[in-house]
Amino acid sequence: MLVLLPPSEGKAPSGRGTPLKPESLSLPGLATAREAVLGELVELCAGDEEKAREVLGLSEGLRGEVAKNAGLRTAGARPAGEIYTGVLYDALGLASLDAAAKQRAARSLLVFSGLWGAVRVTDRIPSYRCSMGVRLPGLGALGGHWRAPMADVLPEAAGDGLVLDLRSAAYATAWKPKGEVAGRTATVRVLHAPTRKVVSHFNKATKGRIVRSLLTAGTAPSGPADLVDALRDLGHEVEAQAPERAERPWALDVLVSEIH
Repeated sequence: MLVLLPPSEGKAPSGRGTPLKPESLSLPGLATAREAVLGELVELCAGDEEKAREVLGLSEGLRGEVAKNAGLRTAGARPAGEIYTGVLYDALGLASLDAAAKQRAARSLLVFSGLWGAVRVTDRIPSYRCSMGVRLPGLGALGGHWRAPMADVLPEAAGDGLVLDLRSAAYATAWKPKGEVAGRTATVRVLHAPTRKVVSHFNKATKGRIVRSLLTAGTAPSGPADLVDALRDLGHEVEAQAPERAERPWALDVLVSEIH
């Protein structure tokens, strides 16, 4: 099973660890594309601060993120699972998983990123600020920048098992599963059961809980239909219907009665 996650906007501090070693990151087929984004981002943020703020869409209160990006090559690095914070990652609670569940997380979780493309939660990265919606002056829109290298690398990373796609729309632009990979991909929408309306903030928390429950149980669904059964067995209320056409992703609705 491969679980595709969005990053978090807010991130934990890098700390004083060993600086980034780009060659150590997973998915080495993304190395050239990563270096292109890293190089331009560092150069941008080391120059005109106001221009960098404008390009990155940063408010006055986030001015310090520009200097942080300028120092990415020498900043301390920590496992990505410790860098990413926020609602989804709080609900996922990687640090509190038992040893077996942590090993499953290391194998199956892939976090998408405007800067890195995608990383495993064990990959050591510095804290940064660069969303997939950014358009860098030289490279252009990052979603488009990542599309070709992702198309080369991600099908192999997906292997022959289930792909559980929990990314937000901006990060889904970087890679869209195709062909038989799409046929074993499931996307998840979180709905408030009484109203059938999409929830926003709590969408992230529910997705974090879903991933945690799968990791904790050691469940390894072979495909979307098995995933539906597994989630129901774990106490989640799920509605799903197989796509009408082959090689199309399944769309799952997870219903929550209490929004928390």
